[in-house]
Amino acid sequence: MNSSQNASALNSTEMEQLVKGLESLLSGPNISFAVASTSINIISNLMGASSEALASSSNKIIGIVDTVGLKLNVDGESKDILTQSLALAVKPVNGVNFQKTTFTINNSSSIEMSPRSKRSSEAKAVTSQGSIDLPATLTENLTPQQQQQASRLQFNFYQNGALFQDKAVQANESRLISGVLSCSVANLSISNLSKNITITLRNTQTVQSNRTISCVFWDFKLNGGSGGWSNDSCTVISRTENETVCGCNHLTSFGVLMDISRGGSISKLQAMILTYITYIGCGISVIFLSLTLLTYLAFEKLRKDTPSKILIHLCLALLLLNLVFLLDSWLALYPKATGLCISTAFFLHYFLLASFTWMGLEAIHMYMALVKVFNSYVSRLMLKFGLVGWGLPLIVVVIVISIKRGDNYGLISYGKFEDGTSDEFCWLKDNTAFYVAVVGYFCVVFLLNFSMFIVVMIQLCRIKRQNPQTLQHRNILQDIRSVSGLTVLLGLSWGFAFFAWGKVNLPFMYLFAIFNSLQGFFIFIFHCAVKENVRRQWRMYLCCGKLRLTENSDWSNTATQKTKNLSAKRSPSFRSMRSDRSNQSSNSRTCLVNNGAGPDRTMGISSPLDDTTIRAQERPEPDVVLNEINHRHRRYQ
Repeated sequence: MNSSQNASALNSTEMEQLVKGLESLLSGPNISFAVASTSINIISNLMGASSEALASSSNKIIGIVDTVGLKLNVDGESKDILTQSLALAVKPVNGVNFQKTTFTINNSSSIEMSPRSKRSSEAKAVTSQGSIDLPATLTENLTPQQQQQASRLQFNFYQNGALFQDKAVQANESRLISGVLSCSVANLSISNLSKNITITLRNTQTVQSNRTISCVFWDFKLNGGSGGWSNDSCTVISRTENETVCGCNHLTSFGVLMDISRGGSISKLQAMILTYITYIGCGISVIFLSLTLLTYLAFEKLRKDTPSKILIHLCLALLLLNLVFLLDSWLALYPKATGLCISTAFFLHYFLLASFTWMGLEAIHMYMALVKVFNSYVSRLMLKFGLVGWGLPLIVVVIVISIKRGDNYGLISYGKFEDGTSDEFCWLKDNTAFYVAVVGYFCVVFLLNFSMFIVVMIQLCRIKRQNPQTLQHRNILQDIRSVSGLTVLLGLSWGFAFFAWGKVNLPFMYLFAIFNSLQGFFIFIFHCAVKENVRRQWRMYLCCGKLRLTENSDWSNTATQKTKNLSAKRSPSFRSMRSDRSNQSSNSRTCLVNNGAGPDRTMGISSPLDDTTIRAQERPEPDVVLNEINHRHRRYQ
């Protein structure tokens, strides 16, 4: 207590030591009124310290005040502690049958905790520093168990904003012009109320009508976890030169900001824009992922090779991920359905990991097909890929939901918007589980995919130098198209999340939202719309009139003649090499024959040209990556 008397002389290290001492003092399950009073008086003294000393400990000090109110023995009676800079009051309540309650802090340093008459209300407008009106619907969104826990209300009033330092607000030339009032219900999250909480705060200075003011609350998640002021879901109901009345639909710390530059904050608008981009992009991806799946499942010729089978699984995982994501916010509107929210978060996590896993399997298969060509045959490859692609994510999410008996999944809050969109979202609540089971998992897959991408690009450049005649019709635009298709398939655009920090946070958040919400659309473009064999199937079976293409068309006859001419032109030296290679693996030769290969492919792995390569020379396919994968897959498997 004595060490806090001269708080202005304390440095940050001494401040941290005092805070640790307070945390130790309050470590027990309950605290007496005397201990609570001592703690609040110490904190009141510490609020006179310099901003540099308070910077690293301010959130901990705010947490200590909440702890005092939560652990204070009330014995069925209301308690209040009043100091020069800080006031605290605790009142027992019935969370099941909550009654409208009002807290008022007066100039005389007294706290009223009862419904006010009209007369006292009029006096309050002149004498009180702040008040909060809690509606009877305050506990309506709590579960029955939470309503039982809601046995006390806590009211805090900070005379100044010493503990609430937001550098972003200072940079915008704004400042706090009121005390800070907060209220909590047994440390429970109160949000999305049907009737707003009304907060009245007296201005510390006269505010002219031409000045812009905002009602804000303290969000501990902002500024990298150090906290900051946010105006989400809070509006100015009325204002005078000396008083501001705010309405908010959630319960936390509130204050009034004055924007000296008269410029509105754009954070809320940017958040809304990003939200709309994400939902529109996901909706578009759902449509085109469905078209991609229908195309590959409807036409048997398109799904014969391994790359196409992997693509089908990836599209299915992304489709289910987008569907669950689009349903998540809507399902979160029913907070009492705890089991539904946990299930939604569980499946959202599962399909996210499944999508990452199939992207990783795409990279592994590309490496096997383009780099590790010889001795790369794996029996029942798709069965093993399927077990990994769908089984490994299942193991992870089962472990996560098993820990803490399912408490890792549930309802979390990200912020609310002017159009009434709910900030509630069913997702991973525990930070450790999120960073290990989502961020860590993604980092492993991303590093694998990025490494494979570099290796594959190097290998393709080597192939291009060794066989320039096979790619002589290609141009830079087609190369860019191939690289872009590979980037989308491997999910490298998810790497934008690594750069969404600091000053470049907003631009990279836009890039992240655009490219990842539209990943399904890009897959359709690069792996359906621009692929020659896919368009051919569409023209054969879906088009009519002049657009329709028959199997025995001029193109087919030309390709057959081309095959015969190429076979006749093979040199004796090449036939010798073909014979030597065909002796290396009878299994490869048998595999080709049993798969129904034509006469030109019964020679085993020696045949350098399959139908895909012939078509590429006749009519070059834009995607050289998949061409080379399919070609080598058929030759060496």
